[in-house]
Amino acid sequence: MKIRNLIVTMALSLVTAFSFAQNRDDMRVMKDAEKAISTFKSSDKGLEKFFTNSSGYVVFPNVGEGALIIGAASGNGVVYNDGKAIGMASMKKLDIGLQAGGEAYMQVIFFETEDALNEFKQGNFEFSAEAKAVIVDKGASKNANYNEGVVTFAKSKAGAMADASIGGQKFKYSEF
Repeated sequence: MKIRNLIVTMALSLVTAFSFAQNRDDMRVMKDAEKAISTFKSSDKGLEKFFTNSSGYVVFPNVGEGALIIGAASGNGVVYNDGKAIGMASMKKLDIGLQAGGEAYMQVIFFETEDALNEFKQGNFEFSAEAKAVIVDKGASKNANYNEGVVTFAKSKAGAMADASIGGQKFKYSEF
């Protein structure tokens, strides 16, 4: 009986420790996402309309990408609905083609409609090779518009990447 109690206590301790570690990671990502939102808004004033008028958006403040013919990227982000954080997201990207280098960037995906946001939340959302991210630079958002209810913006943080490849991004969502 003592061994069983010890095992149960240890299991509960591990679950509690993992929960606190996950919460710390989520809090760090949320803080970084708020900084990324400020950076996006100050980099291109035209993005304000997307932050204000979209049904929701997801901000990936720290995406890391590396490639040498085969490329991969990943990042964690925060999902917002009506300007309030409602959950966490993760992104994985895999592509192949003429590419080399490494890069860190931030990415925001805006959802024009509630249906587009719900599709993302249901886990059925992925970008194909045809999806393009608008690189945030002064005035870049001026001519940007939704494509099938979604528009994506990216801003480089560091690194260099030469890229002519095809692939896709896959996302996962978890509600608070």
